[in-house]
Amino acid sequence: MRIVSLLPSATEIVGLVGAGGMLVGRSHECDFPVEVRALPILTGPRTPVGASAAEIDAEVSRRLREGQSLYTLDVELLHRLQPDLILTQDLCRVCSIDLETVRGVAAEMDPPPRVLSLNPLGLEDVIDDVLRVGEAVGRVEAAGEAVVRLRERLWRAADYVNPYVDGPRVLFLEWTDPMYVGGHWTPQLIERAGGRHPMNPTRPDADAGAAAGPQAWASKAGPSVRVAVEAVVAMQPEAVIVCPCGVGLEGTREMVQDLEQQAWWRKLPAVENGRVALVDGNQMFNRPGPRLVEAYEWLVGWLNERRELMPVGFPWELRRE
Repeated sequence: MRIVSLLPSATEIVGLVGAGGMLVGRSHECDFPVEVRALPILTGPRTPVGASAAEIDAEVSRRLREGQSLYTLDVELLHRLQPDLILTQDLCRVCSIDLETVRGVAAEMDPPPRVLSLNPLGLEDVIDDVLRVGEAVGRVEAAGEAVVRLRERLWRAADYVNPYVDGPRVLFLEWTDPMYVGGHWTPQLIERAGGRHPMNPTRPDADAGAAAGPQAWASKAGPSVRVAVEAVVAMQPEAVIVCPCGVGLEGTREMVQDLEQQAWWRKLPAVENGRVALVDGNQMFNRPGPRLVEAYEWLVGWLNERRELMPVGFPWELRRE
């Protein structure tokens, strides 16, 4: 089988189930595991390189408002690669190439490849996607074994969370100018790690039931939410995680420096108490793939002061003024 992945999280899943050797092409953002970086690149961003957070947000908003794609797709190269399967998504037009474009190009190919779209809204959906990809690439058994390992790690970390204590109020910033707080699986991870995410809390599914335990994972939040300075100040966060979507640690440091120029930011309880964490959003949290388990382990370790739970090499740092 010949696979093209236009989604970083899907690329990671393909590698997890042992099908990395089938990949023949990737998106410009697919960079893990490292061996995929040698593959041909099929997409590219239309947003300006080196722009500020506010400039990027303005350009993204303009393109979405005008119905324009945020990414380019090398149609000629895709035809030459002749994939049997294309992995993509339809959850967020900001995150990767839109599904309509991919389906349109695939329909013109001879023979047309299968297009599998992954659209997880919560952590359990991400784990289910491992099974879906495993089935699509002929690695059903390996996918099942991978899911067992992921679930074991999740529940092992969850054992360190006290469900009878109200944890810290967490501000999770997916963007800084304007400010957006995390959505979908991120509030779910924070709450399951013992924190509270009042600016975009999870809500139980209508048919989830009232019992504690596995049903708690059915509580999900909506998409990321834009928030005002006044709302952040009123929330009085006790822990802040700055994890801008698609931005590495170096870029995150620069974005935080802009926040630190604001008097209201310096007065937040989390900032005054040195509880501000910077995380590589290009690798963690923003990608709905298997490494969300690592993100959860890190969250449990950081929020509950159990550093031994934090995965070795997790890309984060504590912000110190």
